[in-house]
Amino acid sequence: MEIITENRIVKKNKSLATRLWKEKYLYLLLLPGLAYFIIYRYVPMLGNIIAFQDFSAFKGFLHSDWVGMKHFKKIFEDSEVIRVIWNTLYLSFLQIVFAFPFSILLSLMLNELRSEKLKRIIQSIIYLPHFLSWVVVVGIATVFLKSEGIANQLLSHVFGMQPIPFLQEPSWFMPLIVLEVIWKESGWGTIIFLAALSGVNPSLYEAAVVDGASRLRQIWHITLPAIRSTIVILLILRLGSVLDVGFEQIFLMINPFNREMGNVLDTFVYYKGIEQSDFSFATAVGLFKSFVGLILIVGANRLAKRFGEEGVF
Repeated sequence: MEIITENRIVKKNKSLATRLWKEKYLYLLLLPGLAYFIIYRYVPMLGNIIAFQDFSAFKGFLHSDWVGMKHFKKIFEDSEVIRVIWNTLYLSFLQIVFAFPFSILLSLMLNELRSEKLKRIIQSIIYLPHFLSWVVVVGIATVFLKSEGIANQLLSHVFGMQPIPFLQEPSWFMPLIVLEVIWKESGWGTIIFLAALSGVNPSLYEAAVVDGASRLRQIWHITLPAIRSTIVILLILRLGSVLDVGFEQIFLMINPFNREMGNVLDTFVYYKGIEQSDFSFATAVGLFKSFVGLILIVGANRLAKRFGEEGVF
């Protein structure tokens, strides 16, 4: 039996080596992608070790003092961290409630267009903002919303209102962030939903018309159920990054007037780690954020499966 087992192992190894050699050029194409993930995704994970140390750049990883869970305990003892976590969760909640459904609504509207030429033109227009960097988007928003900008001039001349300090008023910070996300990413988000809608059997709509169903009824009973699994999968993935609301956009929009409202986990880690050189605590906060995201995505995936959906894994 041992000889037979060893022979099978040898044969499997030979067959694997044969396949690798036979398709060597295809596997070579994988190398750049694998190298990217190994160098920029996996190797940096070794740096998470400093979350359990009082890291000193002079002592290095090997000689810094080990402190165990000290920095993780500090997360729940620091009132500033609690406020930052609340800001992050609140902003993420606003994006899920308003920005996420907007892509679905936009997809449904595009799907109802009967002119393919008009649909392609509109799609091209709404896709364009996605290719702009956040630097450009925030720059455009700043020009429009500053005290002497177009928005305040319109409010002043048309409605007779006093200028509104959109960029300085803390209460306007999160609505502006959500509106910018909607404008920039909603068009790009429709790609997946429109791809799912293209697979709907047209005979279902024809049967619904024969039964006297209105357009709204067709959308409710045919279109939305057709993309339900896609919505669930994307929502699960979005919940996995609920503590990741985007560093670049937030960092560019923050100023001394709205910092208390606008400071989220991503910017907090930057201020603590880069500006204040508290590397260990900043790493602990980042690791905590990743752990919470992992729990949320696993929990949401299991919940989706309980309701009969496929889930992500």
